[in-house]
Amino acid sequence: MRRVIILAVLALALPLMAYADSSIDVSNAGGTITGNASGLSLTGSTLFKFGSAVGSNLGSVTFSTGAFTSGDAQNGGMLAAGGTFTITGNGTNGVPNGVLFSGTFTSATWTLVTLADGTHNYTLSGALVDAGGRVGATTQITVNTGKGLFNGTVGLSSGDTNLAVPEPGTLGLLGTGLVGVAGLMRRKLWKK
Repeated sequence: MRRVIILAVLALALPLMAYADSSIDVSNAGGTITGNASGLSLTGSTLFKFGSAVGSNLGSVTFSTGAFTSGDAQNGGMLAAGGTFTITGNGTNGVPNGVLFSGTFTSATWTLVTLADGTHNYTLSGALVDAGGRVGATTQITVNTGKGLFNGTVGLSSGDTNLAVPEPGTLGLLGTGLVGVAGLMRRKLWKK
């Protein structure tokens, strides 16, 4: 009986301590977006914020999208689902070392914005999901391209990604359910 109580306390306490926030804010800057009709990709972007951790280089953000389903890289348009989106930490300032998020785009839009002075900016906005069903959304803003349109490469000014994490209450309920199932299994094994 004592073991079951200890197991129940651990099942409830550990998940509650593991996730204190309902989302993680991630920011990146720099790097190069390249693209054509087959999609867009980002390389060389530096992660400088992951949740409450802030630093000049906490890791990297890379992505590749699906192909354009409407529009094009110069004028903006919709991109097919798929591709990859990866956030990697380098182990500094409390950020874990290794892949922090690896998912795919469920939708993405490449938008051309013409400013009052006639110069252009591009913004990539997309919804993300990882293999475990964790969802997120990202907005990546390019450096001003001047009066010309996107010519295949452009520098990234900034990126912001928000990753949803399971709520503590949900994990607590999961833990309670697992304890209940363990209790039922124990009873069945004792009867035999």
